[in-house]
Amino acid sequence: MERLTIRTDRREQLVDVTDQVATAVAALGIEDGAVLLHVPHTTAAVTVNEGYDPDVADDVIKTLRRLVPADAGYAHAEGNSDSHVKAIMVGTGQLLPVTGGSPALGRWQRVFFCEFDGPRSRELWVSAF
Repeated sequence: MERLTIRTDRREQLVDVTDQVATAVAALGIEDGAVLLHVPHTTAAVTVNEGYDPDVADDVIKTLRRLVPADAGYAHAEGNSDSHVKAIMVGTGQLLPVTGGSPALGRWQRVFFCEFDGPRSRELWVSAF
């Protein structure tokens, strides 16, 4: 398993980690198969989506904020219940195919680490599957 360190600088942001994931895939020595991407945190997630236009990531964050507002009267005392809900909605894992030693992504696809309770230093685990 490869453990990537992701540093975020805002409370909510999508960080493009595609190149780091590709480096981890190479380090694992996988030619053809798959890797499991896993976020071991309860207020962060991982997804695959368009990376060409940065407005897409901004739109995702704005939509999640609207759907799950920070101040909705949650019982959880830490003040980050919205972050937990957003992480559940997006998901803490992605199965990513590998072909020819590289992540097999579509033309516009990139891998994003999704921060919902930053800024923090986080991990993304990449495991051969």
